[in-house]
Amino acid sequence: MLYEFNLKTAKENLYDITQNVQEVIRESGVRDGFCVVYCPHTTAGITINENADPDVVTDLLFGLNQAFPDYNEFRHLEGNSAAHLKASLIGASETLIINNGQILLGTWQGIYFCEFDGPRTRKYYVKVTK
Repeated sequence: MLYEFNLKTAKENLYDITQNVQEVIRESGVRDGFCVVYCPHTTAGITINENADPDVVTDLLFGLNQAFPDYNEFRHLEGNSAAHLKASLIGASETLIINNGQILLGTWQGIYFCEFDGPRTRKYYVKVTK
């Protein structure tokens, strides 16, 4: 079963999509299996990180901006090379274990859609398999 979601994003942010993914798993009826969350964009990604303290999101974005600042020297003419680098580091997907109908995540973990080149209307997909 493949599910598609649309998301309107701001310039740069991480969006907690954990509840959407869990709802897909409930709808699917799969009790034990796998779930893939996939982002089909080159300047956005999917990651798992802490979702209990909102300062973690702020710190992640700060750290990524320190590692990949916007430079005028990039050769890509669209002006979003730093966003491509961040998305490459984060990655386009996460694979999760489904156990007893629940995503197997740590106590403080959540699933995030990471926008690095907004605002845009984005898509992400969730695939559930037994």
